[in-house]
Amino acid sequence: MNWLAICGSLRRQSTNLAVLHAAARLAPPGIAVRVYSLAALPLFNPDLEAEMPAVVREWRAAVAAADGLLISSPEYAHGVSGVLKNALDWLVSGPEFVGKPVALLNASTRAEHAPAQLVEILRTMSGIVVESASLDLPLLGTQRDADAIVVDPSMTTLLQAALQNFAATIAAVV
Repeated sequence: MNWLAICGSLRRQSTNLAVLHAAARLAPPGIAVRVYSLAALPLFNPDLEAEMPAVVREWRAAVAAADGLLISSPEYAHGVSGVLKNALDWLVSGPEFVGKPVALLNASTRAEHAPAQLVEILRTMSGIVVESASLDLPLLGTQRDADAIVVDPSMTTLLQAALQNFAATIAAVV
């Protein structure tokens, strides 16, 4: 099984990115997690869809090849990050995302507006948000990297349970 992990932040030291790297290390056996950077994607422009840039074709192919998506993104000004929304906009007109299982891993228990907006966006795009695999982690302000998350038993327990639920849900759908 192959999962694609995407972060809505471009910060090198992003806690959301650290969560995804930790999830990749804690994934159940037999599951490969590829952490994918959205940094190279151009701003969405429907005029470019006829002759789609190579980086966009690669993004869409990566989503199509994944059995599921792990998304971790900050909340900016009570909303979904522009980086993540832009990446999702590039998927709207294609079939790559339709029916794709998604787990939302939130690095802050205080974010409430963006996760709800993201769920609405993903469901509108015909994605399957797996609630039992989605998780809010109390990492806001901790500056933890993936190593610190993986060695923290409270974080490891939560992440492993969510990832097991995600794997079981995908296996039941496939």
